Amino acid sequence: MKQERILFVTGRLAEYSLRQVLDKLAPQGEFEYEICVLNVQVAALMHVPLIKRRLTVPEGIDWVMLPGLCKGDLQVLTDHFGLPFKRGPKDHFDLPEYFGQEGKPPKDLSKFDIEILAEINHAPFLSDAEILQQAEHYRQNGADLIDVGCVPGESWNRAGEVVRMLVEAGHRVSIDSFDRAEVEAAVKNGAELVLSCNHSNLDWVSKLGAEVVAIPDLPSDFDSLHDIVDQLLRTETPFRIDPILEPIGYGFTASLERYYRARNEFPDVEIMMGIGNLTELTEVDTAGMNVLLAAVCQELQIHSVLATEVINWAQSAIKEFDLARRLVKYAIDNQSLPKHIDYQLVMLRDPKLKDLGQEALLNLSQQIRDPNYRIFAEQNQLHVMNRDGYWKGTDPYELFDQFQAANPKDLDASHAFYLGYEMCKAMTALMLGKQYQQDLPLNWGFLTQAEISAQKRRSQQGEEPQCGPR
Repeated sequence: MKQERILFVTGRLAEYSLRQVLDKLAPQGEFEYEICVLNVQVAALMHVPLIKRRLTVPEGIDWVMLPGLCKGDLQVLTDHFGLPFKRGPKDHFDLPEYFGQEGKPPKDLSKFDIEILAEINHAPFLSDAEILQQAEHYRQNGADLIDVGCVPGESWNRAGEVVRMLVEAGHRVSIDSFDRAEVEAAVKNGAELVLSCNHSNLDWVSKLGAEVVAIPDLPSDFDSLHDIVDQLLRTETPFRIDPILEPIGYGFTASLERYYRARNEFPDVEIMMGIGNLTELTEVDTAGMNVLLAAVCQELQIHSVLATEVINWAQSAIKEFDLARRLVKYAIDNQSLPKHIDYQLVMLRDPKLKDLGQEALLNLSQQIRDPNYRIFAEQNQLHVMNRDGYWKGTDPYELFDQFQAANPKDLDASHAFYLGYEMCKAMTALMLGKQYQQDLPLNWGFLTQAEISAQKRRSQQGEEPQCGPR
């Protein structure tokens, strides 16, 4: 069977490393390849008119792959040359993944069946504007229901008014209180769920007509939950149960066992888990915890969680759980490991690193004919190069002194600022095990914020670029 023959178009500086990638990939991907190096240094600067003018396609080519950042309408090239043109990934190191996933539908992460209740903590201490702003923030980050958290031991006469305000703003609302006046006012004004219910308030909360969250009288007293459930069933009060997740050091593992027991002893009852006792009370980044908690909930068919974003390290906990519930739902439904599905919760370190290697770096440094500085972060070192030299080391201050001495006229204030900014990003990447690519933002998962590259910024200002990725 004849193998496809693909023409890869690139710039001069990327040819060496592209060839290294394709030498390994082509036998695995079962295709043959040729490389066409256009008379440009940086592949990312290619555009359709330039390619149309300069490209010559050899005989026997089935289709042409262009760099992912190539600008313009590829149909123009397809019509001109009479064969398909496609954009590849932005980085040619991603070609193995590109060919491995080509033709496969994207992973569908739209499905989930765990509801997120996001608590507005200590709502009585906030202004109406702050409450609405926080509720909208939670909704934008995946919350399905806004929980109005009251202050234990105090009675808030505006509970009903605030619940009505949230309902009118389009939110589903629950009330988190044992105070009768607060709860009754909240339910009267549209709260659909009451947190929580045990023997202390069972006599009156079961008469309100709203769903309640049944909890044991004490976290360790699981048997009390049976009696509460029996009474709620007799009064036909809608309910879900929460056996109470305890913090680490206060019975965390035993509380996990209670959820397992609850699913076995109440097979047809909805269960909720308050995950804030772990995310808020454990001094660690919360993304990994949210994935594990979502997995426990998915496997035990716990269909709602109460989440919070009070302490600083949990400031993105709602969005994290939203992504986590989708990831574990996909993994369990498809009997697949939650790996190579979605990278948005890999935030501190990157899923993998793609290094050029010392040989390719040296080859690249010998080809550069312009004063633009290229920066790389590999092999626990910073690498900086332009036509005047190749410098590497672990101290960015020393490197700056070295390449400034080589050609001090190249470094005006704005250029020095740019290089300092990029070297700071590169050092951060080295410390954390992240991929650094010049002029692009570091990848922080779903927290990544787009940056305008220095090259694009200068071109918009009508200036000559003083920097250049490969």
